[in-house]
Amino acid sequence: ELGVERRFVPESCPRAVRPGDFVRYHYLGAFPDGTRFDSSYDRGTTFNVFVGKGQLIAGMDQALVGMCVNERRFVKIPPKLAYGSEGVPGVIPPDAVLHFDVLLIDLWNSEDEVQVQTYFKPEKCPRTVQVSDFVRYHYNGTFLDGTLFDSSHNRMRTYDTYVGIGWLIPGMDQGLLGMCVGEKRIITIPPFLAYGEDGDGKEIPGQASLVFDVVLLDLHNPKDGIAIENQLVPESCERRSQTGDFLRYHYNGTLLDGTLFDSSYSRNRTYDTYVGKGYVIAGMDEGLLGVCTGEKRRIIIPPHLGYGEEGRGKIPGSAVLVFDIHVVDFHNPSDSVSITVHYKPSNCTVLSKKGDYLKYHYNASLLDGTLLDSTHSLGKTYNIVLGSGQVVLGMDMGLQDMCVGERRTVVIPPHLGYGEDGVEGEVPGSAVLVFDIELLELVSGLPEGYMFVWNGEVSPNLFEEIDQNHDGEVLLEEFSEYIQTQVETGKGKLAPGFDFEKIVKNMFTNQDRDGNGKVTAEEFKLKDQEAKEEHDEL
Repeated sequence: ELGVERRFVPESCPRAVRPGDFVRYHYLGAFPDGTRFDSSYDRGTTFNVFVGKGQLIAGMDQALVGMCVNERRFVKIPPKLAYGSEGVPGVIPPDAVLHFDVLLIDLWNSEDEVQVQTYFKPEKCPRTVQVSDFVRYHYNGTFLDGTLFDSSHNRMRTYDTYVGIGWLIPGMDQGLLGMCVGEKRIITIPPFLAYGEDGDGKEIPGQASLVFDVVLLDLHNPKDGIAIENQLVPESCERRSQTGDFLRYHYNGTLLDGTLFDSSYSRNRTYDTYVGKGYVIAGMDEGLLGVCTGEKRRIIIPPHLGYGEEGRGKIPGSAVLVFDIHVVDFHNPSDSVSITVHYKPSNCTVLSKKGDYLKYHYNASLLDGTLLDSTHSLGKTYNIVLGSGQVVLGMDMGLQDMCVGERRTVVIPPHLGYGEDGVEGEVPGSAVLVFDIELLELVSGLPEGYMFVWNGEVSPNLFEEIDQNHDGEVLLEEFSEYIQTQVETGKGKLAPGFDFEKIVKNMFTNQDRDGNGKVTAEEFKLKDQEAKEEHDEL
């Protein structure tokens, strides 16, 4: 009678051979004395056949029923269930008992379909694979017995393809549908939905069932535009970015599976760029429009609006990009200084002008509220001569026409502030500055171009009065002493806010026309006299 000994049975046996199934198995065929008469191993290929359809000797047809993939059976087949009294001339003698050592490699049925087993699925699945989508995934490809035939992990590169349009074997086209990014599933494909009777001519033999362990990393459709998810929008948003604006923002850049590829935070510096001008990838150009200062948003960019099929650096080809951005500030190159008055005294008659000496308090911050500097913390005012270049141009403009006691906020774009370079360690490059100012004191300046003026009539013998030793020459010491006396007695006034010695030396140098360190009566002229002579010459 037929003898079947189960020498190895795998722990997992999801499916056993039934009549009508197609099997692939290896075997050793021998006579009872151990003499081998046949072996599939010697041929280097499995024996492939339908079970229960008369394609095998009767004993093998029966012995294979109930086998699991990877099961090993030792089968004894009597002649009546083998080749009987005739045998096989030259191979198997008449009335021979046959012994077969059988290892089942593969099993499928013509009615099989693609089997999908999901063993991990993310909690959030906003989108699943549909026909015509483009996907990037990793996989291990094995046969039913677990033998590895291919792996994208070994190549350290995802498999990138369209789904449902014939770029894949039919079974994989079906098995990928409905997957989420991050999902892991096992896709089992019968050969008639894979590489069929011929295999692939390389690693995959004919009639082989295939098992793919797949993790989906990326998913998009060529028709996709960018997707924007607002995470934080400030309650107050007076202005939104437009084409041509210059933005400073922080970002984390990841792939769809969460892999970080870049971060401005790690460099401790914002990314600064124009918007809508092609300075950044097309998807980011679009995604940065309409943002407020302080806004946080997520911008999801398909590869055709990102780095395309080639990728860049750590970004693989055909990758969907996810940018979590935080807008720090923005401005337009056409912006001027913005002034908002919060308080103005009722008796506001004297307004600041160029040349005036001002004392004021301020808090300086960035648009996002980051404090840069404060005179209050130093316990003293900031003192300048307005319009003399002692502060950035935007501050010179913002302090104009201000009265003592007034409080205002001055917003200065970078081209009127510290420009692209900023101040190392203090003010970032291309930063918009916000100054909250209170003017505490104003000393009126002199007319433009004057460093000293007389409060009364000028002596007709001015040179003689300065030349105290009457030697016809005035030295710097004499000149300085005379000017100081005029100021102290109220007869003259120096431009406020400047160093006395520097002003006097500058005035003296203007009079010392031949540069010999002495001023003679011929060289000495008042400013209105100089202007008259220049006019006469013209």
